[in-house]
Amino acid sequence: MKKLLYITAVLALATACNNKPKDKATELADLKKQQADISSKIATLEAQVGKKDSVKSADVSAFTVKAGSFTNYVQIQGKIDAQDNVTAYPQASAAITAINVKVGDHVSKGQVLVQLDNSVLRQNIEQAQAQSQLMQTLYQRQKNLWDQKIGTEVQFLQAQTNLETSQKQVASLRQQSDMYRIISPINGSIDQMDLKLGQIAAPGSAGIRVVNADILKVKADVPESYAGSVHVGDNVKIMVPDANDSLVAKITFAAKVIDPGSRSFAIEIRLPNRSSLRPNMTAVLNIANYNSKNAIVIPTKAIQKSENGDYVFINVNGTAKRKVVTEGANSNGTTEIKSGVVAGDVVVVEGASQLEDGDKIKVTPGN
Repeated sequence: MKKLLYITAVLALATACNNKPKDKATELADLKKQQADISSKIATLEAQVGKKDSVKSADVSAFTVKAGSFTNYVQIQGKIDAQDNVTAYPQASAAITAINVKVGDHVSKGQVLVQLDNSVLRQNIEQAQAQSQLMQTLYQRQKNLWDQKIGTEVQFLQAQTNLETSQKQVASLRQQSDMYRIISPINGSIDQMDLKLGQIAAPGSAGIRVVNADILKVKADVPESYAGSVHVGDNVKIMVPDANDSLVAKITFAAKVIDPGSRSFAIEIRLPNRSSLRPNMTAVLNIANYNSKNAIVIPTKAIQKSENGDYVFINVNGTAKRKVVTEGANSNGTTEIKSGVVAGDVVVVEGASQLEDGDKIKVTPGN
């Protein structure tokens, strides 16, 4: 067809340029010569660049499909925190008269960290104790008389009431006095101290942070879309870049309520004791939310996109055959294939984007 077009064009050109009438035999001989020259040039060019409509041939790399275990991971960012990380605040307003610890000290639960000025209360307690001792003596004497049927029941009951009232007053004053101390609520170490001797301490102001770094956990927020696939007990691969450390643990807590602002839910993973880990370090979490023990998995980059669906090329005796695929989960550069590819298929990986269905291919060595 192409040669016929060229001949037609040559004939038209010869007719337009040749105003003088020629002998028909001579004219035919000229045209045949021109046809032969053009055909020769066409053959030469085709030999050099190849025919436009010929089948392409390409070097590619390929992957032989095998059925095996596949695990999908959800990757999110979290933060390491101490299981016990609290700030102890004063419960009363008074001047600080003694600071019993410093930053870095190990403390025990119930230990007095700071003493506030409670001198007035101590005097009130001494007076109340003296009054209570008097009430105790009067009660004991009245009881002895009452046991001997001497006196009235009202006198005995009055002495008993006075004693109980005085004892409650002493207990109340002692409880108030305890509010003039800052006590460690946990076992741990002093991580931050914002108080100074002589400073007026007040409730809710500066306090003392106590951290138990022996028990650490990772806290993170998981997007709402994974609420049905992330559960307590799921395995988590944890990477801590700043500590150059990684480990595997299980989710120990998953919130049941979705935060309306972030549309996420909180999880926690308790960590083993490691000296390289510290509170507030950033942690990258890979949560295993799906697993299949007999999955067909191929490299994700082998999958091509089109308006008619995703597809791959299969090597069939050196020819690229296009196969439409249905994808499942993907993780770490691999994708689970639900349909379209079976075990034993040789899937083209590198070079797939340049192929067309039916192209000749050659798998490079090592693939």
